[in-house]
Amino acid sequence: MKRNAKSVHKWNTADTITSARMAFSLLMLFIPLRSVGFLVVYTFSGLTDVLDGWLSRKTGTASDFGARLDSIADLLFYGVLLFRLLPVLWQTLPAAIWYAVAVILIVRLASYATVAVKHHRFASLHTWLNKLTGAGVFMLPYVFAMSTGIVYSWAICVLAFAAALEELLIHLCRKDYCTDRKSVFQRKEA
Repeated sequence: MKRNAKSVHKWNTADTITSARMAFSLLMLFIPLRSVGFLVVYTFSGLTDVLDGWLSRKTGTASDFGARLDSIADLLFYGVLLFRLLPVLWQTLPAAIWYAVAVILIVRLASYATVAVKHHRFASLHTWLNKLTGAGVFMLPYVFAMSTGIVYSWAICVLAFAAALEELLIHLCRKDYCTDRKSVFQRKEA
């Protein structure tokens, strides 16, 4: 069976950086939560999230494989973050925020299910609202020590709901799948 040259992915520096985020995420499982070491590894994890996408675009190595690897790395990073922060957040945040988080997760899962059924793939779009949500969630460990942690958490819930709903609407309204879709209001593909 002959393979199309375009279907073969060549590992690149951006993929290595994305993989480093996965390794840093796993490392965060073993570092004490309220330590400088945790924040250092956490910060490097976040920087790799910004750097891998920028580098892949800059070097012309952006690919479906890289986008999928990035989505998996994001899920791992946020999964570890949730696992580590959940006990602290559970004690601190009011129940209403947890109901909001549940609604956000339901909408997000509906979006994943929609893209899986329509396009036979697992993917998360990198829309502007998803990027803003990611940045906001990333700041949680730094902001939460302040007295504005609960207000900040509500703001992130509103933003996360808007991002999840936007992505679901994009998947429901579009017949084709485009990884470059940045907003539900975007008319032409980037």
